[in-house]
Amino acid sequence: MPRHNFARPRGRLVEIEIESEALAQNQLGDPATRTCAVYLPPGYDDQADEGVPLFVGLAAFGGSGLKLLNWTSFGESLPQRIDRLIAEGEMGPVVLALPDGFTSLGGNQWIDTPVFGRWEGFVLDELIPALEARFHVKPGPEHRAVFGHSSGGYAALIHAMKHGERWGAVASHSGDVGFELLYGRELPGVLTTLAGFEGDPQLFLDKLWAGGKIPGRHFNTLMMLAMAASYAPEEGAPLGIRLPVDPATCARDEARWARWLAHDPLELASRRESVAGMRSLAGLYLDCGSRDEYFIHFGTRALVRKLVEAEVAHVYQEFDGGHSGVSHRLDVSLPYLYRALC
Repeated sequence: MPRHNFARPRGRLVEIEIESEALAQNQLGDPATRTCAVYLPPGYDDQADEGVPLFVGLAAFGGSGLKLLNWTSFGESLPQRIDRLIAEGEMGPVVLALPDGFTSLGGNQWIDTPVFGRWEGFVLDELIPALEARFHVKPGPEHRAVFGHSSGGYAALIHAMKHGERWGAVASHSGDVGFELLYGRELPGVLTTLAGFEGDPQLFLDKLWAGGKIPGRHFNTLMMLAMAASYAPEEGAPLGIRLPVDPATCARDEARWARWLAHDPLELASRRESVAGMRSLAGLYLDCGSRDEYFIHFGTRALVRKLVEAEVAHVYQEFDGGHSGVSHRLDVSLPYLYRALC
């Protein structure tokens, strides 16, 4: 059994609010004013002249940066982990930013889409400038890192491939890679669930939002509808949601599916500009459990082969575990990010 961390965070927590133009007029009607929790490490005030690196943590689907602050039984919150790693000499002090990216569809892939809003733009053009203006952080891409798990890990990979010049280091834990195995196998189940709602995603959502809980596999259906709205929104469809399959036979609509695959890191890694973005980083870290329930380990292995072929420097670790309960892997990635920046 893991040991519980009884120590209270030694730094201090503050919150900032950002009135976002990038998120305004999103089709979900979600608030464009967003909270970001910021953990200032022990001794932060002593770093005022020199500044410290900036770490941005992006939450998984179904979560929020605010959730990463939570007390955990037989474990530790992210601020407690940062404190411990600093005390053990594994890394130095950092400013940790944890933005709230939760949405009415249950989560976020942190990419630009008319349904959710321009979340890439929010992070790069609004969040980072606000953090650099307010806190004692070293300015510039070479002093900032982004990391995340699952959808947050996917977003970190997208930033590495599309915006590598805006970051110094990136870490992805079980990030969404290999859409064919990850999402393709979910489509029959989604259609079966929607059949109980006249095949109508909007009716499904209306009843879900009106209910007191999310039953059974309905969360997976919600997630897949959110992915459709993220990767391939269609004008005229409710919230842009149209699945890439025939609703009667589940036969794949190849044109629509191609729009999903255009966002798959496994596909993006073949592009020259993606390779250039990743090569510009001082550090790129990936890991995944060898028993990932979404089969992301297969996609990640294929991605790593492409990184090797493209001569993209990186660290990949595969561990005995599944998709959830992997916060202990931050003991590896956070010091790695710090060393890459320093």
